Amino acid sequence: MKTETRLPVALRGYDRAQVDTLLERITATLRHGQWGLTADDVRGTRFDIVLRGYEQRAVDELLQEAVRELRAAAPIGQRAGRARVHSGWLINWIQNARFPGAGVRTGYDVRDVDAFLDRVVAGLRGLAPAMTARDVRDCTFRSVRLGPGYDVAEVDRFLVQLAGAFERR
Repeated sequence: MKTETRLPVALRGYDRAQVDTLLERITATLRHGQWGLTADDVRGTRFDIVLRGYEQRAVDELLQEAVRELRAAAPIGQRAGRARVHSGWLINWIQNARFPGAGVRTGYDVRDVDAFLDRVVAGLRGLAPAMTARDVRDCTFRSVRLGPGYDVAEVDRFLVQLAGAFERR
């Protein structure tokens, strides 16, 4: 989390002292494990609306990033509401994924998507370097038009779910 971020001030916004206190607690938790702050604690925090407070949208975006980092830093057993995903189930789910064709629209190159998913499965089996949720989020594919391509929205939706599954491993 970018703790040095200067938040913009708005005419009406979140109480600056309350936000600053929470950001200090988040930073201490992420850096030193102090205060035992969890992602649920951050999500449940509410701020007073005051004159000349921090812009609400900017604070909300920063706190979403903090929630993701706190969730990732927590031991797997303490990640509330998230069941652990087993490799065997994940391999089966990936291998059974089917994407509709893009038709006349621009789509993702079938070979690129299939090769990426093959690498993910190989990593889960221990035959290749293991993939992470970040690898899944950062993957890119060539676009094709009027050729064999998968529907972009469907592949993207699947990859979001796959990244979430990797976070629960």
